[in-house]
Amino acid sequence: MSAELRQAVTGYLQVRRALGYKMARPEKLLAQFVSYLEQAGAVTVTTERALAWSVMPGGDPAWHAYRLTVVRGFATWLATIDPGAQVPPAQLIPSRKLRATPYLYADEEITALIAAAGSLRFPLRTATYQTLVGLLAVTGMRVGEAIRLDRDDIDLDAGVLTIREAKHGKSRLIPLHDTTVQALRGYLQIRDRLLARPGTGAVFISPAGTRLLYCNVHATWKRLAASAGLQPRSAACRPRIHDLRHSFTVRSLLDAYQAGRDGQATLALLATWLGHVDPAATYWYLTASPELMAAVGHRLEAWLRERP
Repeated sequence: MSAELRQAVTGYLQVRRALGYKMARPEKLLAQFVSYLEQAGAVTVTTERALAWSVMPGGDPAWHAYRLTVVRGFATWLATIDPGAQVPPAQLIPSRKLRATPYLYADEEITALIAAAGSLRFPLRTATYQTLVGLLAVTGMRVGEAIRLDRDDIDLDAGVLTIREAKHGKSRLIPLHDTTVQALRGYLQIRDRLLARPGTGAVFISPAGTRLLYCNVHATWKRLAASAGLQPRSAACRPRIHDLRHSFTVRSLLDAYQAGRDGQATLALLATWLGHVDPAATYWYLTASPELMAAVGHRLEAWLRERP
């Protein structure tokens, strides 16, 4: 029966990926879960087995809840072909995931981060991280999208980046300002001079000529933030690299309000720009900045004064 379970997992993953989900972590977890069922002599998914596996030692309640969510998704699908499969109830493991408070970067802090990259050991590493930080700050791209960029994804003559198969399988175009085009062109000239034949087609590369790894980028980011003197503003508000994306979005909204443009139209545009599937993910940025909330309040007051 274990072979049938593994085949069912393969079918489930294929369906989910066809819908645009990456499923890398769920694939690993479901393989572990099926192995657990095999060792227990179970022939299908039950609530009891799913709960016991999910709360195995290691990790916090949020991680246990996530493991159960992965199993529940598979069990829901499995129940359509296996009447004996049980679907664990939602919220069987209580867990409230606290959302981090965005660390909104001031212009001088971004400048300090780029300057901090100047102290990195290798010239190519310096150029790579200075350009990477700058690109994230002015485009609002996800870190993963930036490090997946290939040379063919950049059209410097047209001033456009192509983001391919990003989150939920979505692709999009990002127009670039002339100064950003110049910065990217300068970086590519430097990296081609320092390493003429890298082993990858990636835009951003390591001194070894390989594509940047997500974990290494985050480790380097922590060094840059410390070197730039950035300090947590609270326990929930720490300088994260992802917050360059938040900062870009808030600044774009604030600029729109200050220029008297339609904030609703700007939000719709930003949702597409950022690659959000659900516009609610973009609306959340409205609450991220007191300065932005003040601008919204002023617009509301002006609208109320104009009413009879």
